[in-house]
Amino acid sequence: MMGRAHLIISTGVTLSVMGMSGVQVTLPAAAVALVSSLLPDIDEPNSLLVRKAIPSEILRLLQLAMIGAALFVLFYGRDYAPWNFALAGLIGVVSFLPSRTLRHVVMFLIGLGLIAFGQGFSPWNLIAGSVLIVASLVTHRGFTHTIYAACGWCALLYFASQGKEGAESLWFAGGLSYSIHLLSDALTNRGIRPLPPLKWRIKLKIMSTGSRWGRTVENICILLTLVLVWYVFMASG
Repeated sequence: MMGRAHLIISTGVTLSVMGMSGVQVTLPAAAVALVSSLLPDIDEPNSLLVRKAIPSEILRLLQLAMIGAALFVLFYGRDYAPWNFALAGLIGVVSFLPSRTLRHVVMFLIGLGLIAFGQGFSPWNLIAGSVLIVASLVTHRGFTHTIYAACGWCALLYFASQGKEGAESLWFAGGLSYSIHLLSDALTNRGIRPLPPLKWRIKLKIMSTGSRWGRTVENICILLTLVLVWYVFMASG
C-alpha cells in the first residue's frame, strides 16, 4: 500500500481498537500510532515518512554544500595535488547522486551523529542512530517488515514508557499500528517475509501497489476505516 493508505488505515484502526477495548486514547498515543503506521517503510528512502523527515529542500541544500566543499578542496588543497582532485571529484560525484541514494546517505550520517554525540542527551539516541544506520543499508520490505521488528518496536516503547502516565497506551498503539502496516503489505503481490531466514512469505495477492485495482482496494479500506472511526468515537458515544 501507499504511505497515505498506511497512515489512515493503521492509525484509524489502531485508535478504534483502543477505544473499543478500553485502552485510553491520548494525544501521545495517537502520535505514536501515526509514526508507527509509517515506520516499517523507513527502509524506503522515497517513503512518506522519510520524505517528510528529509524533504527535497534539505537534499538540495546538501548538494549545494557538497559542491561548495568540492570547490574548496580543489582550490585550497593545491599543495596536496593530485589528492585534492581525487577528493574533490569524490565529493562532487556524491553531490549528484539520485535523491533516493542521497536520503540513504543522510540517514546514515544522522545515525552516526546520534550514536557519536546523542548519547549524552538521551541513551535512546543510540538506539535511534542504530535504527537509522540499519534502515539505510537494508533492502525495502526486509528486516523492518518482519515480526522481529514489530516485537522490537513494541518492546522499545514498553520500556521507554515505564513510569509515565498512559504507558500502556503508548506501547499498545505503537505495536498494533506497526503490525497493521505489515498485515496491509501482506495483501500485496510482493507480500512480506515475517520470519527470516525462513523463506516463508505471506502474500495474499489481493492487490498490486500502484495499479488501478490496487488504488481501488486502498480507497475501499480507507473508507471502511473512516466508518469504523466514526462509529467508535462518534456514533457509539
